[in-house]
Amino acid sequence: MEPYRLVVVIGFVLQIACQVESTAQYGPRQDPPVTGNWWESAVLYQLLPRSFRDSNGDGSGDLRGLLDRFDHLIELGVTGVCLGPVFRSPMRDAGYDIADYRDIDPLYGSMDDFVQVVQRAKAAGLKVVLDFVPNHTSEQHEWFQKSVRKDETYRDYYILPDGAGEDEDKESTPPNNWQSLYRGSAWSKNVRGTEFYMHQFGETEPDLNYRNVKVRQEMEDAMRFWLDRDIDGLRLMQVNHLYEDSQFRDEPLINAEGTISYENLNHIHTRDLADNYALAFDWRALFEEYNTADGATDRKLMITSAYTGTLESTMKWFGTANQVGAHIAQNFGLLREISNASRAEDFKLLIDGWLNALPPNGVANWVLSNPDFRRVASRFGRERAAGLAMLCFTLPGMVFVYYGDEIGMEDNDGISWKQTQDPLGCSTNGTVFARYSRDPARTPFQWDASNEWAGFTSTSAQVKTEPWLPVNGNYALLNLAREKSSNRSMYHLYRGLIRWHQQSVTLRYGSYQSFVLPNNVFAVLRSLLGEKEYATVLNGNSHAVTFNLSRVHRYATRSKIAFTSPEGSYEVDECMKDVTNIALGAYEAVILELSSGAIWARVLNAQMLVMLSSLAIITKVRI
Repeated sequence: MEPYRLVVVIGFVLQIACQVESTAQYGPRQDPPVTGNWWESAVLYQLLPRSFRDSNGDGSGDLRGLLDRFDHLIELGVTGVCLGPVFRSPMRDAGYDIADYRDIDPLYGSMDDFVQVVQRAKAAGLKVVLDFVPNHTSEQHEWFQKSVRKDETYRDYYILPDGAGEDEDKESTPPNNWQSLYRGSAWSKNVRGTEFYMHQFGETEPDLNYRNVKVRQEMEDAMRFWLDRDIDGLRLMQVNHLYEDSQFRDEPLINAEGTISYENLNHIHTRDLADNYALAFDWRALFEEYNTADGATDRKLMITSAYTGTLESTMKWFGTANQVGAHIAQNFGLLREISNASRAEDFKLLIDGWLNALPPNGVANWVLSNPDFRRVASRFGRERAAGLAMLCFTLPGMVFVYYGDEIGMEDNDGISWKQTQDPLGCSTNGTVFARYSRDPARTPFQWDASNEWAGFTSTSAQVKTEPWLPVNGNYALLNLAREKSSNRSMYHLYRGLIRWHQQSVTLRYGSYQSFVLPNNVFAVLRSLLGEKEYATVLNGNSHAVTFNLSRVHRYATRSKIAFTSPEGSYEVDECMKDVTNIALGAYEAVILELSSGAIWARVLNAQMLVMLSSLAIITKVRI
């Protein structure tokens, strides 16, 4: 064959091969960024210390209780623990109202107890990340008390404008129409003069003034205080509220005919301001001082946690073209935007949207539950909750596991108005409080059925008071001990998924593709040349369906069950002989390990392309 004809033939073959590859795509192929940091495929266990384990019978979980049950974290296999606020606090808002950033609240124990927790974690190879609330303090904080007393040093630590209007009106009219997330005006009257103080959250949680350089320095010093104590990172919460409009302009109504409320205001002056991101970039520089210091071995992790208005606003926390921000900007998409009514297309749009928007330095991360929303098992039911967990652990990046989700804990909707603690519920009334309270998702961990407190406190004789929130009445059937004793349970599923997510080379380095299959079935394919390939498939219907695996992987000829939901119809390691007609029960999900034959078909295909490309180059050189 003449050389120029050989080139034409090879080019034509390459073109056909590329076309075959492209027509097999049902979703964008993603190659997750990999930088070698410990958090890239980490699993962080997010817990509220007050609800984990009570060691002294006072009704509240504490650090000694965490130490008593630390083996649970080790056995579960998580990378580390993310502790809810443990700082000194009057507990008007579950500890998110901080009275001293440099001390442990006596409710949880002492600084010595905290040091022991860190040491225990280090000995077990686990990381410790602390929740840190920089937006506001408690009204009992020394800074606010001195500010109220007109101490000049602390005069501008908080947002303290005069009221609107003239003369007497200044004492009764708030500066503008800004509203609190906890309902009502975001302004409360100061005890002296015509001043108001701003609180975007509870009335007892005054916002700090970050336009004051002293406040910025105080907060950096507080962060250093904990980073110097060998913790592995901080989760900086509610950071999209740090700055507000310096001119205190009214926020526009969304519905001009509606009333003034937080939900009916466009928060252009109190949320997601550019100054918030600039401050986060400064804080990242603080973390880098630790990460680049001589002899530094373990990198410190900076997480931002913010319910932003848009995906674009969330991505900004990672940084801009010339400035770096958070290592992890928490992704609440699955928590806020996916519901029982969501279809396969919605999952694809949300997950692909996040991964496509992710900047090169960003790390994907996934959240199914947290203290601010109903638990995943309560929102979707146990079967779908298992499938969503299987999906999350298949995806690239970090996974946050909310305490109790590993056993399928559900919200305690039996909490009465009298028992309610959450200020979001307490700010309403006995008729509607349950609509707003977050308490049902914050109840004590259900260890066993040894007593009416589900083992939250060891024995009834030791109990001095009732648990701070009532234990869910289903504890006798739903507890860790029972989950462990069952051959198939949510606990065993989570334990296996966690180990798989952290150890699989394919999941850490491989590509990602998503597929919307007929009959409302959603699938994800994780691939890495020469390694095992996995397909995770979810049935989004309340009835049984079948799917064709070749629509996900055209070379698939055989596969076997790697993971299945506890109530599923398959067994682990069960082989699928007919991949073109795999049945899934109502809301059932499976993770399939594709056979080696499928893998090597792709290897040979890739080698053929390389060989043909090489021949084309050689022939061109000869010409």
